[in-house]
Amino acid sequence: MPDDRYEVKVGDVFEGPMDLLIYLIKKNEVDIYDIPIAMITEQYLNYLQWLKTMNIDVAGDFILMAATLAHIKSRTLLPVYSTDEDEEEDPRMEITRPLLEYLRMKSVAEQLENRPLLGEDTYVRSPGKEELAVDKEEQMITAGLFDLIAAFQAVLEKMGEDHRVDFTEERFSIKDKISELIEILEERGTVTLQELFPVRAVKEELIVTFLSILEMAKLNLIRISQQIHTGIIRLFYI
Repeated sequence: MPDDRYEVKVGDVFEGPMDLLIYLIKKNEVDIYDIPIAMITEQYLNYLQWLKTMNIDVAGDFILMAATLAHIKSRTLLPVYSTDEDEEEDPRMEITRPLLEYLRMKSVAEQLENRPLLGEDTYVRSPGKEELAVDKEEQMITAGLFDLIAAFQAVLEKMGEDHRVDFTEERFSIKDKISELIEILEERGTVTLQELFPVRAVKEELIVTFLSILEMAKLNLIRISQQIHTGIIRLFYI
């Protein structure tokens, strides 16, 4: 069976290379004005390799960003020659400036998204399963692609084996797995990500489940949120 039947393309629905950089900066708790470029570049390339291993196709802008990071890294390794009249700019500003601009644009977009829409509250609707299934006191934020990847990597690491999987035989189908997940969500309304990765499941099934979740998010079938205090990721049926 060809590998491309398991391929999931990461398009505009998911985050781009800027979001991956921001995720790594936050994860490592580093100052955006003082980015450890060698470490961030290495982690960025590791993420791209992991996505490739999982048959997740990334857009060309991810590759372009990798080349940009490598270029900046090489410049930081060169000796700095400066005079009193003309001091050379930190090469890392080549990525810091667009990151800051991207964060500003993202903040504005989120503010616009949260503004009330005309007529949105005209009709009163009954609370759905999504609202009843979670404690109202639990603060939730939107979980992104890289939050999902981190959670799934933790699941795979517990298995203590290499991430590569042989898909020469069709043991599990993304189409069938999506149908299975929809049945679960239709019945329960919401489910934690961890519940979908049983301990005794084989690695092939875990990977197909993960790819199915990504596909469902792209198709706007589910909303994925994360509890602020516990870090638990939940899937909600839309």
